[in-house]
Amino acid sequence: MLKRIGVITSGGDSPGMNPAIRSIVRTGISLGIEVVGIQNGYQGIFDREFMTLGTVEVSGRIRDAGTILSTSRCLKFKEKAAQLEAIEILKKENIQALLVLGGDGSLAGANALAGHGYRVIGLPCSIDNDLPGTEMSIGTDSCLNTVLHLIDMIKATAASHNRCFIIEVMGRNHGYLALMSAIASGSQVAVIPEFRYDMEKIIDNLTRRRLRRHNNSVVVVAEGVCTGQQFMDRLNAAAGDRLEQEVRLTVLGHVQRGGSPSFADRFLASRMGEFAVLALNQGEHGCMVGLIRNRMHLTDLKEIQGHRPPLPADAIRLARNLGMEIGVPTET
Repeated sequence: MLKRIGVITSGGDSPGMNPAIRSIVRTGISLGIEVVGIQNGYQGIFDREFMTLGTVEVSGRIRDAGTILSTSRCLKFKEKAAQLEAIEILKKENIQALLVLGGDGSLAGANALAGHGYRVIGLPCSIDNDLPGTEMSIGTDSCLNTVLHLIDMIKATAASHNRCFIIEVMGRNHGYLALMSAIASGSQVAVIPEFRYDMEKIIDNLTRRRLRRHNNSVVVVAEGVCTGQQFMDRLNAAAGDRLEQEVRLTVLGHVQRGGSPSFADRFLASRMGEFAVLALNQGEHGCMVGLIRNRMHLTDLKEIQGHRPPLPADAIRLARNLGMEIGVPTET
């Protein structure tokens, strides 16, 4: 039976980390397990930044963005010697198992610990929704709601001035945020890493919209393709005076991470946190909690590494049937 476990948040923060921590702590308490928070990611293990978490420490945190444990990226942890050192420190602190909240890099660290025989379970926390083994990561829904709200605001001023706006969103090498926010905001173009864009088709799309007397247009660009500035420069160079619209750029940046967690993220994070503690207590380890067909699911951490989930086929079809230009798959 587990008596003492640790929880760590690593890599980029995402809305929903705090609800997950709260759920882990409260579930642990109900099972008689002490939960230790490790501050500042994996670096906190080496710096011995340990704090016991109880109901007081997590009270009211379900509505807070970010992470109360703070987070960082620890390059040192990629080295085997550092991983073994971390395990020894955890054992000296009588921390029998570790829950890791983070994205692909953080879960790679969790997989390394599991490979050395240490008990660990990961929780997918990524605004990019770029992890296999789950249909939705903690933080994605909140980020999308923030992006959608901001695009709606930009469209208001775009309509007032008869402008075309280029909006750069996060996503690294995964186009989920750009595609989904473009669909939900009624944007005209989504530029995503999985598809090769055709600038002439984009210009035709925007031109047809203007000729139909629409007074604004929006192009959502995933940062993994290029910067918004680069895309705007290419668009202006290719279009010349054909658009007959002023083109402006908005880079949403880190504000996308900062929104209060949505209902969907609070509920998902709470479910994942509880399930992770129950799984650990029942002897499961070396895996990641995921949501598959609305049920909690465990996937071996080794199956997570080096893989990226495909974009939902129905979302791609939907975008095209709604008249959005998204290009053609890069593998064709």
